[in-house]
Amino acid sequence: METSAPLCVIILAAGKGTRMKSARAKVLHEVFYRPMLHHVLDSVAPLEAEKTIVIVGHQKEAVASIVEGWEVICCEQKEQQGTGHAVLSARPLLADFPGTIMIVNGDAPLLQGEHLQQMIAAHRASAARLTIMTTTLADPTNYGRVISDRSGAVQAIVEEKDADEQQRAIQEINAGIYSADAGFLFDALARVTTDNAQGEMYLTDIVGIGVADGLVINKFEHPHPAHVLGVNSRVELAQAQRELSGRRNHELLARGVAMLDPLTTSIGPGVTIGTGCCLGAAVTILGQSTIGDNCVIDPGVYIDNAQIGNGVKVGANSVVLNHRVDDGVRIAPLSLLDGSANAQHKNEEQP
Repeated sequence: METSAPLCVIILAAGKGTRMKSARAKVLHEVFYRPMLHHVLDSVAPLEAEKTIVIVGHQKEAVASIVEGWEVICCEQKEQQGTGHAVLSARPLLADFPGTIMIVNGDAPLLQGEHLQQMIAAHRASAARLTIMTTTLADPTNYGRVISDRSGAVQAIVEEKDADEQQRAIQEINAGIYSADAGFLFDALARVTTDNAQGEMYLTDIVGIGVADGLVINKFEHPHPAHVLGVNSRVELAQAQRELSGRRNHELLARGVAMLDPLTTSIGPGVTIGTGCCLGAAVTILGQSTIGDNCVIDPGVYIDNAQIGNGVKVGANSVVLNHRVDDGVRIAPLSLLDGSANAQHKNEEQP
């Protein structure tokens, strides 16, 4: 990605996620077989940022451990004083940084890099000091509302707890993703107060500060509302799982893999499937499994970290774990093949 100025990405990953009803930090929860935060890191990777900073706080050691191996810097938010305070925590790492800062939430696993690239491009092509991502929801409950004037220019973002009845009726919401010039961002954050219903430093207050200073504040409206919504509950976690699984299946179908019932088929991100394969309903294939060419996987099969050769037929409701299956083998229905066990059930028939 060509850039006209340096880019830094800040990922907010310090929160507890109390609505998840779990002792684990929210970004540690797995969606589509990976920690939620990994999906966000994948989405920002195409931006080729000069620096990527992950703000950690709750269960900071555990969050830091899952980003080992990624080219990121972990920065601790020592006290949970709001999203504005979280971003301000990164200021010492960005002394004299002259470029653009993109802020994203660590609980948004459905983001796609292409839309973040479009937002950065739109921000840089404008005279704006700040660009916010918005989208429109039929039910905007729990989200900050975007307040615009009659011309459509952004005036402020009001959090739901601070909104009046008229403001709550607004359907355009703040997606929690920002592109800002570094100088403006930290100057504005230094002026943010805690005078609100939650007694926190709202990152959203920088919008009103920019407007009051007479600066141009742009908005980038995301065309797919579901992609930007954060995962805040078990229900939303399941919805994200369904969406990511659907994207994966669409990719495989486009490459010629047949699926009799894609809605019940789950193929992990590390799986390789050859050409001419047919997958029955309720098939799950996980880990680093490889499926050769022209295989038939009958309904209800579960495969994990297995190597399946060419022309193999796996019978219905079989389980294949950590096992290698040679070309042309037919596995009887209801078989268990476990390469990690001392005693294996042998249910393979050579053709």
